[in-house]
Amino acid sequence: MKSRFAIFSASFAIAISSATGQEVAPKIFVDPNPPKFSEPKPGVFDGAKDFAELTYHAAPKPLAKGAVTAEFPRFLGPSDDGKSPETHLLAKFPEGGLKPVWEMRKGTGYTSAIIVNDRLFLFDRIGDEETLQCLDPLTGKEFWRTGYPIEYRDRYGFSNGPRASAVVDGGKVYTIGVTAILSCHDVSSGSVLWRRDLTADFELPTYFFGYGSCPIIYDGKIILNLGGKGNLAVAAFDQHTGKLVWGTQHEWRASYASPLIKKLRGDDRLLVFAGGESDPPTGGLLCIDPKTGTLFDSFPWRAPKFESVNGSNPVALGENRVYISEAYVIGGVCLELTENLKWKEVWKAPFAGSHWTTPQVLDGNIYAFRGRNEPDAWLVGYNGKTGDELWRKETLWQEKLPGGRDYNLSYFRGCMLHADGRNYALGELGTLGILKFSEEGYEEIDRTQLFFAQSTWSLPVISKGLLYISQHQTDFVSKTPARLICYDLRGE
Repeated sequence: MKSRFAIFSASFAIAISSATGQEVAPKIFVDPNPPKFSEPKPGVFDGAKDFAELTYHAAPKPLAKGAVTAEFPRFLGPSDDGKSPETHLLAKFPEGGLKPVWEMRKGTGYTSAIIVNDRLFLFDRIGDEETLQCLDPLTGKEFWRTGYPIEYRDRYGFSNGPRASAVVDGGKVYTIGVTAILSCHDVSSGSVLWRRDLTADFELPTYFFGYGSCPIIYDGKIILNLGGKGNLAVAAFDQHTGKLVWGTQHEWRASYASPLIKKLRGDDRLLVFAGGESDPPTGGLLCIDPKTGTLFDSFPWRAPKFESVNGSNPVALGENRVYISEAYVIGGVCLELTENLKWKEVWKAPFAGSHWTTPQVLDGNIYAFRGRNEPDAWLVGYNGKTGDELWRKETLWQEKLPGGRDYNLSYFRGCMLHADGRNYALGELGTLGILKFSEEGYEEIDRTQLFFAQSTWSLPVISKGLLYISQHQTDFVSKTPARLICYDLRGE
């Protein structure tokens, strides 16, 4: 049976003047089913409203005079590296822990809140619908919500909700669900401008844990790590119409890492750390022209075992260098993009592999939570120029539970957000710490236990001095269900 996903090759090449001679235009992929565009529906709003799942606690402190604030429009923040320019945040936690401003019961999934123009967007699964909510980030009140039905059950027993957080750009909010349904919404009304089922349109394979790579938006295009039929590894769609603009051909399938744009060798380069479910297992780092989809080079980096994935995002090390890592076998590697736009291996760090969290690059060094499973999770520091291990620490302590029982805790495979000159580290079971890194080690400035819930895997979000934490499972001590919690992190 002939597939409706017709593909044909370009019959011409585009000569590009460079030190290396000519480059050939990427293969042309035909869009089999461009979505229909709908004009935004006018809405009648009388402000944000309370809803049943919302609990408001208390107003936060006023913002400190001179505080720098920032939006959080994407998964890893405004600079796509887990850093925020916010200032005047708490340097230590108040006695008794952080004060919640509001909280809401949430659905299933592993996403973070996204905040732009005094609107908070949360994408998760409520019942059998993937749902996008638009809230007031200061009060939690709801402006609108919209959703669509899905059928998905995780084969390994993990959450059945989305893995990719929303992305906001140009008055539009984009979501891609666990079954790869890509949607574009009007920010003001929530109305669907276009939607397409990428699994049906591009015959995507199954994934270990569903689709989970966050998109990135560049120059009017929404770019995805796709892994579709015909080796459509990476695809760019017009962000306003949803129609395919270009595709990059490569055999590597979609991973759980998200595309990244960085300036290397004097121009913007699209970095895609691919490598999802495939047999034999394949994957690695692609370097692509984000304007045309031209593939410059690919560097294989994937554990040689079937049940493995690439999930940690690439990070720029400066001097045209990039660091990538995987947690199953081979660990981390530093690559340099040469003048002829080819990857060159600089150093390896076999024991530095991060599973899904993004390392922090500070003063040219790499600091990361590494480890595939909780028992082999460590906090490590590496010299960014040489790859030498600076230190390795196991973060273990005992926390006294209600009733007096001691409980062994750690950050395990935690994630970090850098802001105001410090690192806010969120552990897998709901620990929030303030850490300071150096070449000699790390100092834990303070620590508080927000809750006791497994799978606390989503990056914290900070905007206007408020901290937003996704608790994805029920607190096994208090029995409080999954929540999105807003805390007051404003300093003096």
